[in-house]
Amino acid sequence: MASLNVYSVLVVLFLTCGTVMAMKENDQIIKKNNCETKMGLPYVLEAFTSIFNTRIISNKCCGELVVLGKVCHSTLVKRTLENPLFKDLNPATIIAKSIQT
Repeated sequence: MASLNVYSVLVVLFLTCGTVMAMKENDQIIKKNNCETKMGLPYVLEAFTSIFNTRIISNKCCGELVVLGKVCHSTLVKRTLENPLFKDLNPATIIAKSIQT
């Protein structure tokens, strides 16, 4: 019985460490590529509502996303999905909408 408890703790610890490492990796990519400074706040909000809600993105914002780049865009979406506020969203749906945007 004690070995089952130890095993359970090790599994939880392993899963937690994997999540933390993924979060740190995304933060490192964002920092390395200056992702948070490449796009103005109005365009960030427009892109966010386009991906996470049902809003059409403007041509100007689309151009800003192109300048932001695929690496930054994908990493910022992944980091947003790691936020507990968005735990009820389907990641596959959000990633598909992100690619479409």
